[in-house]
Amino acid sequence: MTPAELAVAVLEAARAALTERDLDTSVLPATTSVERPRNPEHGDYASNIALQLGKKVGLNPRELAAAVAKNLQETPGIDSVEIAGPGFLNVRLSAAAAGALARLVVQAGPAYGRSETLAKEKINLEFVSANPTGPIHLGHTRWAAVGDALGRILTAAGADVTREHYINDAGVQMARFGESVMAAAHHQPTPPDGYPGEYVPEIAARIVAENPDILQLPETEQKVAFQTAGYQAMLAEMQQSLERFGVHFDVWFSEKTLHDGGAVEHALDELRKQGHVFDSEGAIWLRTTDFGDDKDRVLIRSNGEKTYFAADAAYYINKRERGFERCIYMLGADHHGYIGRLKAIAACAGDDPNRNIEVLIGQLVSLLRGGEPVRLSKRAGTLITLDELIDAVGVDAARYSLARSSTDSPLTLDIEVITRQKNDNPVFYVQYVGARTASVARNAADLGHERGEDFDASLLVHEKELDLLKALGDFPSVVATAAELREPHRVARYLEDLAGAYHRFYDNCRVLPQGDEPFTETNRARLWLNDATRQVIVNGLDLLGVSAPERM
Repeated sequence: MTPAELAVAVLEAARAALTERDLDTSVLPATTSVERPRNPEHGDYASNIALQLGKKVGLNPRELAAAVAKNLQETPGIDSVEIAGPGFLNVRLSAAAAGALARLVVQAGPAYGRSETLAKEKINLEFVSANPTGPIHLGHTRWAAVGDALGRILTAAGADVTREHYINDAGVQMARFGESVMAAAHHQPTPPDGYPGEYVPEIAARIVAENPDILQLPETEQKVAFQTAGYQAMLAEMQQSLERFGVHFDVWFSEKTLHDGGAVEHALDELRKQGHVFDSEGAIWLRTTDFGDDKDRVLIRSNGEKTYFAADAAYYINKRERGFERCIYMLGADHHGYIGRLKAIAACAGDDPNRNIEVLIGQLVSLLRGGEPVRLSKRAGTLITLDELIDAVGVDAARYSLARSSTDSPLTLDIEVITRQKNDNPVFYVQYVGARTASVARNAADLGHERGEDFDASLLVHEKELDLLKALGDFPSVVATAAELREPHRVARYLEDLAGAYHRFYDNCRVLPQGDEPFTETNRARLWLNDATRQVIVNGLDLLGVSAPERM
């Protein structure tokens, strides 16, 4: 029995208790949950549903708890139900019901942990969104790992997720980038406010090699040609780096198309219809202060120039018109000011800023080697590139380490720590357990011991077996909570706890017989539990975009 199944049983027992007393069942929540007690002696799971409902229906919570307990006791798989304190329900499962979870996990396979919590919710998840003027660097990499993991977790919770990269290709920075590439092609110094770094001459050399005649064009045409070719080359390199990191975007959305395709003008018309656009001093403004922004924002300057804010408004309206019910923006640490203005755009467009738009801010990442800051990149100048990080630590170590901490706080990674094969390295700790479970299964097969089609779940009664089963049972709720709170690090921390529970089980409960010992039904049951653990490790690491090797 999973915690979710037990929660349904608790809710039905409460419904029956209210019905028997002719009390209002409309006070029942649509769903409820059960928790693991801090003290295992209090039972396997606890519920406070009687405390939630008692006052609403005019019953003493303990009296209602007694009625719920009586009905719940009749549920198959429940060994006992006790009432504690003012009306808590402490539930103990039968050994067979607890152990049956191993069967459920193995049979569900990759589907275990998935749910319909966010079913039918259409989400646009925008992350990274780097300027196409340089390589993907460490500042983008945290959101690359966390954003992709969040997309996987939201999908596992039933949402329809589109991963989107916003290409900032419509500002003055693109002209400066083109001029930098052209200067490099002519072996001239980088222009003022241009882009240094070895990647610029590399791109210039490739462009000239592919199109030698570009150097013969008139200066004005040449600037445009180098800007276009440099942009295409840089964008392709960014895409390759992200794909190498295991990050795939469904949509690469060009900011330039908003300006060239009339989207800004369309957005202006839509916002006028809502009554929040006004004209002042020759400029066109959006009255965002009506919705908590610190000042009203200019959409079109008095000289007719469109602002970045106008593109932001057009982009949001474009997303909503593409059918996305919820637009999640994952922005860098220097974008705190965007929270209020983006939410104000949603409100000015007639949307609910607390539902239709979310803005997540990620803090900075720094890189150490043996406690000392890593030197700046030779190729990118002042930055460490994503490719250099992958070369230094590998995809798995980088992704796991970036995703296992809350993005609310700055993160410091030490290359020596996250690559060493010791248990104090979290990614190794989790992957090693996954590899050990695979090794146990291989050893069983080599010895001629088959897991078989079924097992006696009531044999899993050891304290460490039950602890491991409870940990496995928590996985679906961890995934659902991580999706709801937009916190992938919850999955990583859960996997580390699960790895610890498996180690304790492995050390105390012999899975396979030794020497001439026979292969018993207890061994078979433990082999199922071993394989169930492997499946959850695989599923959990996959949500983080990390592999689960069978050998280490």
